[in-house]
Formats: sequence, structure tokens, C-alpha cells
Amino acid sequence: MSSMDQLYQQLILEHAKSPHGKGLRAGGSGESFQVNPTCGDEVRLRVHLAPDLAGAAGPVVERVSWEGQGCSISQASLSVMADLVEGVPMATAEGLGETFRELMHSRGKGLDEDAEDALGDATAFTGVSQYPARIKCALLGWAALRDALAQAGTPDPDVAPGDVAPDQEDR
Repeated sequence: MSSMDQLYQQLILEHAKSPHGKGLRAGGSGESFQVNPTCGDEVRLRVHLAPDLAGAAGPVVERVSWEGQGCSISQASLSVMADLVEGVPMATAEGLGETFRELMHSRGKGLDEDAEDALGDATAFTGVSQYPARIKCALLGWAALRDALAQAGTPDPDVAPGDVAPDQEDR
């Protein structure tokens, strides 16, 4: 195993042991529950948006909070994703999700330098992309983020800001 592979493996283990963003926070702008039917990994993720005060880039991902269970890959991927998307505009977070999906389909080859720089620690999952059964584990949180951002981007016109949408009352 190369020293880079060892470094990546260590990063994944550290994030799995002490996951960032874990602990579902109240409120949120969008929420998603996702399950990987292959292995049973699951996550409930909330995205908390803040208005972009500069007004140019749109809402900013203030925080990602989540609760879930699963293998070290799914938990670590959620943790790395939370670090990566917090503080960035919603559109940037969506773009990072697309880039991560491309990485997971690279079959271990990785992406170009600019894409990998944008992904930061998420490039640690390059090796995972060599194992089709594990790709869904790494993508679980990113699928939840995409869904939660889509919900956040389409507010219910019948719900005043701060109220709970009728379809979210039981959550």
C-alpha cells in the first residue's frame, strides 16, 4: 500500500470515529432521509441555509447536520462532506456533489487536479471508486445533500418562513 493510500485510509478512519456534522439540529431549510438498500446504511440529513448577505451567489450552506448509521465509508463520507460544503453557496455545494459523483465513477483513476483540489479531503475516497459495492456507501450522504438542497431551493409558498411545512410535521 502506498503512503498516499495509507494517508487516505487514515483520514477515512478518523472521520468515521469522530464524524463532523453528526447530531441532527432543529430547524433547517431542507431535509432528506436516504437508505442504501444493499447494506442498510441510512442517514437523515438537514441542510441549514443562510442568506448570502453580499447577494451575488445566493443562499449559503450555513450548516449540515445529520444522524445515521452505517459502515465507516458512509459515515466518513458524510463527515467530510459536511466540512466541505459548510460556508459555501448552495450552488457551489451542488457542484461539489456532482464532482464527487464523478470521482466515484472514476474507477480509482481520480479526476483532474482542479477537481481534486476542489474536493479537498473528499479525494480520500478515490480508492473506494474501485469497489462498486462500496460506491453507494460513499454516495449516500451526497444523495441526501442533493435532495435536501433541492427541497431548500423550492420553498412551499403556503408556509411562512420559520414554520414547518405540512409534509414535514411528522419528522
